[in-house]
Amino acid sequence: MKTIKLIIISIVTLGMVSCEDFLSTEPLTTVTDANYYKTPSDAYTALVGCYDGLQTVWAGGVALPLAAEVMSDNCFGGTGASDAYNFQAIDHFDVSLAPSYQNLYGDNWTAYYRAVYRCNVLLSKMDQIEWGTEENLQAIYEAEARFIRAYLYFDMVRMWGNIPLITEPTTENLPQADPADVYAMIAGDLIFAIENLSSLPYTSQDPATYGRVTKWAAEALLGRVYLFYTGYYDQTDLVGVVNQSQALSYVEDVITNGGFGLVEDFANLWPAASVENYAGEDNKETVFAIKYTFTSDYNGNTDGNHWLVMYGLREQSFYPYGNGWGGGTVNPKLWNAYADTDTRKIASIISVEDEGLDFDLDRQREYTGYANKKYTPMSDMDGNSVAVEMGGTNFMIGQFQDYVSIRYADVLLMAAELGSGNAQTHLDMVRQRAYGDNFTPLAVTPVSIMKERYLEFALEGIWYYDLLRQGLDTAAEAIEESTTVTNAGVVEPKTITTAKFMETKGLMQIPNSQITLSSGVLKQNTGW
Repeated sequence: MKTIKLIIISIVTLGMVSCEDFLSTEPLTTVTDANYYKTPSDAYTALVGCYDGLQTVWAGGVALPLAAEVMSDNCFGGTGASDAYNFQAIDHFDVSLAPSYQNLYGDNWTAYYRAVYRCNVLLSKMDQIEWGTEENLQAIYEAEARFIRAYLYFDMVRMWGNIPLITEPTTENLPQADPADVYAMIAGDLIFAIENLSSLPYTSQDPATYGRVTKWAAEALLGRVYLFYTGYYDQTDLVGVVNQSQALSYVEDVITNGGFGLVEDFANLWPAASVENYAGEDNKETVFAIKYTFTSDYNGNTDGNHWLVMYGLREQSFYPYGNGWGGGTVNPKLWNAYADTDTRKIASIISVEDEGLDFDLDRQREYTGYANKKYTPMSDMDGNSVAVEMGGTNFMIGQFQDYVSIRYADVLLMAAELGSGNAQTHLDMVRQRAYGDNFTPLAVTPVSIMKERYLEFALEGIWYYDLLRQGLDTAAEAIEESTTVTNAGVVEPKTITTAKFMETKGLMQIPNSQITLSSGVLKQNTGW
């Protein structure tokens, strides 16, 4: 069962505007600044609204964990044989493949800025709240809200590169900021979170903190931000705020003092890979996760994992795998990259043939024989949706698997990459779990660390950004593809050239609707 439920809190979005205004956020309510944000309880309710904003950024549109896998060399677009070619446009960085669909990420843009607005409102009201004897909560709530804002902006600046930077509750029509300014805000927010969550008495595995930000999550995310920014933008430090030594100290603090550990069996991290042996949500390896539950409906509750259904086998169930829309079919190159002795192979990927699944090819586009096992809907032995059996409205919006954004294994490999004196130990820990009795040591080098990240975090929405931070040429070499796929039962060529990738610099399309809404203040990314 879920240990935390985040609900939509409309009262946290004050100072509303018309839905036609630029970056519009929420409907007008009767709650105003004059009669709200007075007590610590009010602040907590607003904070829950911030978490809810993060939870819902992928409820519509294209979820980043899926888009990132499709853009990488791990997955193709897939989906149904008669569907529009939207996911192929993402796969090829070419919207001309879906000419009628000019707003690939329109819902996501709106949802991200809505969530940012919630955080900005709460942060702007901290000083008017009467904290009384609970004054310590002010810094804690502010730290959590600033982490969420940093997380949102890190997603956005990696996705779109050139985005408005909004740090106050406004719907003003602002131009795009220099990415360095966005990263400076992200770094500042995360450092504030680290400093103001450091004195809390709970550990990372305290049930009271499940789903909530901790110091360890902020330190780990800052390490990830440092590595991406310095790699993608070819810089020596994070906007002059965090250098390599400081980034290493943050992630090593997580290792030394965070109380985390690796789940002994890699398969047990994933419900469909382990079923009855699943280690559970909020296990000892979870540093930060976006929480979901099965209570989504069509009346305003948006608590479910709405994007998981995209990864499901196309309109077919085979225990324990539930049906879905067949998106993100796995490139056979990934399957073949694993040694047969690597337990991550069968824990990460559904192999239709090896598992003896009688899959009907007629409804599937870009069938490869492989699908995502880490994130997939589940069914019981009779083919019934587990989400529906738990109480979900339907299998499309009732999925409840959390998105584990940061695992302890990631922290270990970040520390190794950043030059930890224990780099060999960190790398060995990750590989020993993967290979068990077949483990053999591998020397620590930039190449060996990246190879391990490729195998460890495949299909989790991480590898694409690891590719980008190695340089566009390196990423293009990996993404370029010439193979075959099966479309509605017919084997056809699948070729991905990299000219559009290089032109776009790996960035996503800014929704054209937003450019129009801004009266041209926003500019489209090159190549889109």
